[in-house]
Amino acid sequence: MKKQIVFFDGDGTLWYPKKTKYKKAVWWIYELPGDYKDHCNHLILTPTTYNTLKKLKKMGVVTIILSTHPQTSKVADIIINHKVKHFKISELFDEVHATRGYKEAKGEMILKILKEKKISKKNALMVGDNYYWDYKPARDVGVDALLIKSDHHFKSHPKVNRVKRTISQLKEVIDFIK
Repeated sequence: MKKQIVFFDGDGTLWYPKKTKYKKAVWWIYELPGDYKDHCNHLILTPTTYNTLKKLKKMGVVTIILSTHPQTSKVADIIINHKVKHFKISELFDEVHATRGYKEAKGEMILKILKEKKISKKNALMVGDNYYWDYKPARDVGVDALLIKSDHHFKSHPKVNRVKRTISQLKEVIDFIK
């Protein structure tokens, strides 16, 4: 069954720190001096992100960012939208959402969006780099998910090694939506 909608995590999935890439947890840059605008200077798009998103749009796939942020809703939305604008990828997404700072939030948001768009769970896919915050919440609500292999998460979370649906680069998403 062809996927009609793909949900993407932001930090660690669409972009990561220039300096450490997948070697260290993404959030270290937020401990640096400055604000979210300054932090963007330490981030780069992950390889193949831009071309993959362009292909998905050309295929007519709905693309949505769901990125967890612990701030208030208003501040979190400002931060995630700033990142999308910073990377000049706004036109490649149908929606951008900052999800709340608890692990079930992405699953809840996925179900809400699927209901609004009248798309079934079997036609949806979640792509992320964190087992507990991206992969598991989607699977818990019955939505297919892919986990990006990252040194940090695969070493620090034993359950991650049992996940069969993993990818090394974002371009591999195309193979899972056909």
